[in-house]
Amino acid sequence: MTTLRSTISAVSAAPLVRGFVAFGSAEAATRVVRLAALLIVARRVSPEILGTAALALSLFELVRVLANVGIGQRLIMARRDELPALCAAAHRLFWIICVTVAAIQIVVAAFISLLFDLHEAAALLAILSLVYFAMPPGLVQIFLTMRENRMASVARIAATQNMADSMMTVALVIFWPSAWALVIPKLLAAPLWTILARRSSSWRHDAEQRKAPLSEFALFGPSILGTEILGAARLHADKLIVGAMLGTEALGIYYFAFNAGLGITQSFVSACNTVVFPHLAKVRAARALTEFRKAFLTGLAMLGPVVAAQALLAPIYVPILFGEKWVPAITFIVLLSCAALPLYAGSLVGAAYRVASRPQTETLITALATAAALSGLVAGAQISLAWACFGYGAGLACVFLPAAGITLSRPCTTPILNPKG
Repeated sequence: MTTLRSTISAVSAAPLVRGFVAFGSAEAATRVVRLAALLIVARRVSPEILGTAALALSLFELVRVLANVGIGQRLIMARRDELPALCAAAHRLFWIICVTVAAIQIVVAAFISLLFDLHEAAALLAILSLVYFAMPPGLVQIFLTMRENRMASVARIAATQNMADSMMTVALVIFWPSAWALVIPKLLAAPLWTILARRSSSWRHDAEQRKAPLSEFALFGPSILGTEILGAARLHADKLIVGAMLGTEALGIYYFAFNAGLGITQSFVSACNTVVFPHLAKVRAARALTEFRKAFLTGLAMLGPVVAAQALLAPIYVPILFGEKWVPAITFIVLLSCAALPLYAGSLVGAAYRVASRPQTETLITALATAAALSGLVAGAQISLAWACFGYGAGLACVFLPAAGITLSRPCTTPILNPKG
């Protein structure tokens, strides 16, 4: 009994498990709030209003990935002696990139307004460009917090922002049931993230600090940007495809199903990557693959039961929580819930290749998965929305599951992962 108790205590104390538990607990709290918000939103707005908000938010997410150019990943992988110069350069780069992306988003908003007469969605997208000005003051700090494996702090910051977003959405939609009520909270919650991110680390910008050359960010930059763009296309272009092929009302139903199904687990999938990457970056090469296998199985043990519960219990909780008008979305919720498993596999395989300084391989795998998922979605949409959901998940599974199987089956002596010791 003493030995068992000691073993459980040791496992619980492991940084990897603590990270998973921290993000899992934060996600659980966030999901309770989001579920309550979605319940109220579903009863207050029509599928058409939800479709307009979904279009603006999907375009925002697609544009936002242009800010993910691997700068933070380079800080996490840095040696201690090179960190001050890299942080100084990163701070400057974050500002340049965020301002540039904000300008690009405004151009996109003008484009969809002038060419497609989507004036409300364009206005929402233009307003959301202000979010980028809240990001640079806290980005270096948040990546340094990840570098130090203080995942509980990172999880609390993300959960606080998301819950504030959801609560403001509820407050607005009750008195103002419109697409604006679903989008404006994203902007209002951004400064809260900035304040909390800055408090998470003692680092502050020093104008006198020598800056590292931009070439230091060259390895991760192009590949991670490519991966992020492809991942965003996979996770958000689907809404644009559904809207174009099946109409705004179908988009509203699909967007609801996505948030009630895959959206609930997608944040945990992303969180797993956030936990695993810094953990593997600090593990010696000889143990890296063993630690990757442990991380993969630990996260899967947490995610699997949630996916199963979502899929099996959807016919029960959807009419009770969201109302009878959303019962037709049950099939779509079940199909999209199952897509979380291949997404999880792809997320962790991507973390492994980043730590191995082989981000180009991650980009290739992500490109194949994106093409397969969106092709499956288009092919399925020719028949029905249900087949579109099935095609999307099947496309992900055809690429990410074999990639995970190959990575997990390699012997520990194979240098897939080669982090700095």
